[in-house]
Amino acid sequence: MKDPESAPAIVPCALWHRIDRWADGFAALQGWRLYLVAFGLGVTATLALPPAYAVPVLYAIFPALLWTLNRPGNGPENETRTKRRSFLTGWWFGFGYFAAGLYWIGNALLVFAAKHGWMLPFAVIGIPALLALYAGLAFLLASAGRTAVARAVGLVVAWSGLEWMRGHVLTGFPWNLIGQSWTGNDALAQSAALVGVYGLSFGVLLSACALALTANQPRRVRWVAIVIAVALPLMAWGGGTFRLMNARENAGADLGAGLRIVQANIPQREKWAPQFRNRNLRRHLELSLADRPDWVTHVIWPEMAATFYVEDLETRQLLARAAPPGGLLITGAPRRDGSRPAGGLYNAALAINTVGEILNVYDKFHLVPFGEYMPLRAFLPIQKITHGSGGYSPGPGPRTLKLPGLPPVSPLICYEAIFPGAVTDHQNTAAWLLNLTNDAWYGATAGPHQHLAQSRIRAVEEGLPMIRAAYTGISAVIDPYGRITHQIGLNETGVIDARLPSFLPIRAGIAGIGLGRTVYAQFGDNLFLILLLIGGVIACFPRKLQ
Repeated sequence: MKDPESAPAIVPCALWHRIDRWADGFAALQGWRLYLVAFGLGVTATLALPPAYAVPVLYAIFPALLWTLNRPGNGPENETRTKRRSFLTGWWFGFGYFAAGLYWIGNALLVFAAKHGWMLPFAVIGIPALLALYAGLAFLLASAGRTAVARAVGLVVAWSGLEWMRGHVLTGFPWNLIGQSWTGNDALAQSAALVGVYGLSFGVLLSACALALTANQPRRVRWVAIVIAVALPLMAWGGGTFRLMNARENAGADLGAGLRIVQANIPQREKWAPQFRNRNLRRHLELSLADRPDWVTHVIWPEMAATFYVEDLETRQLLARAAPPGGLLITGAPRRDGSRPAGGLYNAALAINTVGEILNVYDKFHLVPFGEYMPLRAFLPIQKITHGSGGYSPGPGPRTLKLPGLPPVSPLICYEAIFPGAVTDHQNTAAWLLNLTNDAWYGATAGPHQHLAQSRIRAVEEGLPMIRAAYTGISAVIDPYGRITHQIGLNETGVIDARLPSFLPIRAGIAGIGLGRTVYAQFGDNLFLILLLIGGVIACFPRKLQ
């Protein structure tokens, strides 16, 4: 058998030498030049996220970043300097990534600029600077690897593991995870049904970071790296394509319920203004009733579509005009609970029948810090950004509501839909997900597109259809494979009339025990955590694999 190193070169040696020179060039960067390059790579990496989905940029960016870590220290002083350099490289990359990926948060502060404009630097600079600490720590951990393989696998493990932490620490903020870059392709997104979005991040990073090993390595290692980089997305795409092909026979199945989703497209500045209250309500009613097919049984309005308390019967009967005969109106509205101590104010979803009775209520439990309540309120003498002076109270958590004429539903209000594994009550199974939201704060930015992508991936993870009603934003009907079947575009006024898609059936297990609609629905992030453990072992003992 021939030695791989002496085998005929399929790739010209000149190309290997050129890649080596690129790697050496990145490794030689120092000081402000290094950090400026890292910042620029972070900004560029956001092109892989919604709505652009330019995934190939990651295959140039992460190898370049890993090459900057190829400067192991030879003594205590060099080691300290190397750690500082690695952390700052990661921090500057993260700062560019989060500043460019979350710029749209600043748009919310410009809606009422006279009141909130002073907070703009904290939103567009402060939030990215804090989130960049996760990136800095990931690079610091990766730099501890003694070999290029250890550093590459270490960055995969550290970055994806810290993404998981970012989604759980404090209130959690799992926004713009690297794995979301695959959600632009229906086939690639199917892997989320197995390992969830954090597992997607692991796969994307492993595929991209493998290409760093095409520089300054034996030819055998270079080719293994290329195979890994190409094989992972191809396997995910092939498996996802097969899954979708088998889904075709059920593509038209539905649960019988007919829904009308209303997107009134009212500017945020006019939503709560008293002079527009009657007009806004009239617009919702008109859209609910106009040319409505007889098969529509339920009407869905978005988050806080009713900008007033619906405590008296007269008000509820006014809203009930939107409900089809024998059906319901499901709407977002503020709610007060007088039986609770101070703080009994909720961002709620109400189900109202044709005579004005409230049949069930859901209270939002995952509130937006600074938007719906003020953390450290005793120390921060400022008001929340949304309407009203008092903060909202959290509800009891994910709930499954049973409503007449509908399968059991798990409601989610606003960004509750971004939290993997936390969108259903696992003790009380739902048949579909309902997301009432309002992206009017963010205008024509990437924010609403990123929010929609989060909803799509929750549908894939849980094997449940997602119905999304936005005040303005992107309303949509999403099937349990994450495919959008109906949609109202950003800043458009309109309605969607659609049958509620069917959910994936629960798989039978041992002794007839159900195993969940998807592997992720059954095991959550446990498979991802196993991947982290395996990756950690490889990063610690890379020489065994060379």
